[in-house]
Amino acid sequence: MPVSSEESSLQVLRLLERKPQLTQRELAAELGMSLGKANFCVQALLAKGFIKLQNFRGSRNKLAYAYLLTPSGIAAKSSLALDFLQIKMAEYERLQEEIEQLRREAESVNGMDGK
Repeated sequence: MPVSSEESSLQVLRLLERKPQLTQRELAAELGMSLGKANFCVQALLAKGFIKLQNFRGSRNKLAYAYLLTPSGIAAKSSLALDFLQIKMAEYERLQEEIEQLRREAESVNGMDGK
């Protein structure tokens, strides 16, 4: 099942909040997505102002950066999490109904067979 861009954004925001110094390659590996998709997500989050890129001036490694969530990024992460909670709860309720229906069907079949 393909992951929506909103779900990808939430995954990236969550991970960068915990591990801001990840490279895009490490981010992609941890989330199980392609490097191109990770780059696309990071660029979109940067463009929306949800994350910012900070260089470590004192670092000997001139490529040492950290992705920091901005206040709007923190708010967006919370909003996305709430949206996905509602979606997952609705899916859970549908699955419970389907399980109950399958259980009733199985019981009626077993009852007809004399088992």
